[in-house]
Amino acid sequence: MTFEFDRFPALDSFPRAGLGHGPTPLVPAPRLGEALGLPHLMLKRDDVHPLGVGGNKLRKLDFHLGAALTSGADTVITFGALQTNHGRQTAAACARLGLRCELVLTAKVPRSGEAYEESGNIPLDLLFGARVHVCADEAETASTYETLLAEAAEEGRKVATIPVGGSDPLGVLGYVAATHELAVQLSHLGVERARVVGPHASGATAAGLALGAAVLGSLEVDIACVSHPLDEAEENLAELVTGAAQLLGIDPPALAHVWMNDSTIGEGYGIPAPETWGALRLFGRTEGVVLDPVYTGKVAAALVEWAAEGRFSPEETVVFVHTGGLPGLYGYAPEFTAAMRE
Repeated sequence: MTFEFDRFPALDSFPRAGLGHGPTPLVPAPRLGEALGLPHLMLKRDDVHPLGVGGNKLRKLDFHLGAALTSGADTVITFGALQTNHGRQTAAACARLGLRCELVLTAKVPRSGEAYEESGNIPLDLLFGARVHVCADEAETASTYETLLAEAAEEGRKVATIPVGGSDPLGVLGYVAATHELAVQLSHLGVERARVVGPHASGATAAGLALGAAVLGSLEVDIACVSHPLDEAEENLAELVTGAAQLLGIDPPALAHVWMNDSTIGEGYGIPAPETWGALRLFGRTEGVVLDPVYTGKVAAALVEWAAEGRFSPEETVVFVHTGGLPGLYGYAPEFTAAMRE
């Protein structure tokens, strides 16, 4: 069985902002694979991009900001936690495109201290010219958003609002396209079947992988929950897949090829577990690859756990989708340093 490229829906009708720079690297990870008993392990390096320190949100933003530019918007408002990678990538993309960027950030992770509040993504948000509004809770977030809308209306600016993580049906298309890109790369390597390992947080990355894999065939998708417990993540995934399929004018697929698990979510979003730091060390010391403790570190911990449990066959190609997040690592500098000395 090979990839069914002829079934893939056209994406040309959706405006794009031009944030892409060609396929991100797909590289073998032999030393990591040897450690895990996965001789055909590969890394899809979506952290490697010349804009804004890279990351998976740029794929979603290509569609969101394409729509914003088409509508005549000159101001973008989006949301996230204090150390949001999505916010940093939005700020960088807006800087490239000449758009005003308003980041409305909520202190939703139970962390404090200079590293978390002043380092990591925060200075990069400012470097890229975003206005950063830090809110204590959801009520203040809503109030701040309404104030920003009123200010824009008074000044004659047109606003485009992007949801948390860029995760709505339009954002899902970013990873539908990415799944096609990955399948082309695998096909060029002579690989006709693969298992893809990725994250579920706000959901569009996982949904795009799931929908793209359903259309192309020959891909199994294993998803590690890093933000929401399994029942919430499954519901969110189904809703986003259905919404994106409707945008594309295709029937929502069954998701029998998708498996989700929340065993490495730990105490919740943004809270690293010992296994998270162990996975960071393993990736760093075998492949020289940097993960973060919020997203990729928890997916990597799941990869380690699933490999030890025998979930993967030694014969199959396993692709770990590296979604970025490097700057956020420094928001956890004290724990990071201590963990790396072990």
